[in-house]
Amino acid sequence: MTTTTGATMALGKPLSYTQNLEDYHLWLALGADGPGVYVDIGGGHPIADNVSMWFYERGWRGLVVEPQAALAGLYAHARPRDALFEGLVGRTSGAHDLHVFPRLHGLSTTVSANAERSQVHGDTYRTVSLPMLTLADLCRRHALQRIDFLKIDVEGAEADVLAGNDWKRFRPKVVVCEAIDPATNKPAHADWEPILLEAGYRFRLDDTLNRFYVASECPEIYERLPAERGDWAAVTHMYEIGKAPESTSHPDHALSLELARGLWAELPLLDRPTVARLLGRARGLDPTSPEAAALARNLDSETMRTALARIACGYDGGQIG
Repeated sequence: MTTTTGATMALGKPLSYTQNLEDYHLWLALGADGPGVYVDIGGGHPIADNVSMWFYERGWRGLVVEPQAALAGLYAHARPRDALFEGLVGRTSGAHDLHVFPRLHGLSTTVSANAERSQVHGDTYRTVSLPMLTLADLCRRHALQRIDFLKIDVEGAEADVLAGNDWKRFRPKVVVCEAIDPATNKPAHADWEPILLEAGYRFRLDDTLNRFYVASECPEIYERLPAERGDWAAVTHMYEIGKAPESTSHPDHALSLELARGLWAELPLLDRPTVARLLGRARGLDPTSPEAAALARNLDSETMRTALARIACGYDGGQIG
């Protein structure tokens, strides 16, 4: 099955949303069988560095697990066909702590030792308690009959996720797991690979970040999945298109400029919580932090009201000399 998306038409090559061609590799293996179903555990942002977005864009749908509220809240807006579980997946069902990195959200983890060590990357974490399901319970809850691929990126808790599945009942055709230590980037698959091998999965590809396994009953998919990382130039990468308002090569460049002009014109009319949220995002603030609270209080000042109107006057019908 081949599908041409708007991004592909604008760029001339497919747009890969991932760090390391993960979506392209999975498409080579599974694209001919779609549209299908995925389970994306540790979905992260619904677009950036996202393994399942390529498939969503081509008519697939699936179940996304993303426990971080700021990211999970985006899915209903950006990917409404997907089902979302805003919780954790592990060895048991119940509740468990998640250590959340608000700025470097990809480091968030259920493993305390990994959270401690990951602070070396320049962010600190806070701990919250969230509901946890086993993978088997999650699949039963959503009545999954077919899983084309299972992707797991949980910053060192991959073994816990894999141990909680019923591998006789729920058998993804392909399983892709992040396979490096989140703090040291050293290989870390030895802790969990035996679970997959014993469940009847065959190792196929190590892309230097993830390892790919194919169910033994799917030999044709095993052959289609490359054994070595694919041609880096076969796709357009997210880093190549840059930020939409700044890069003319971005497929949404013209739209972003229109939206920017509309936003500037609307600034004086926005409610204060919206303006606070916009500024907080721009400054990378944790919404629960004292800095964010202080920012919100300052928005009612006459100086801020004047600043917003002064920005808007060049776009809302005002005059600029």
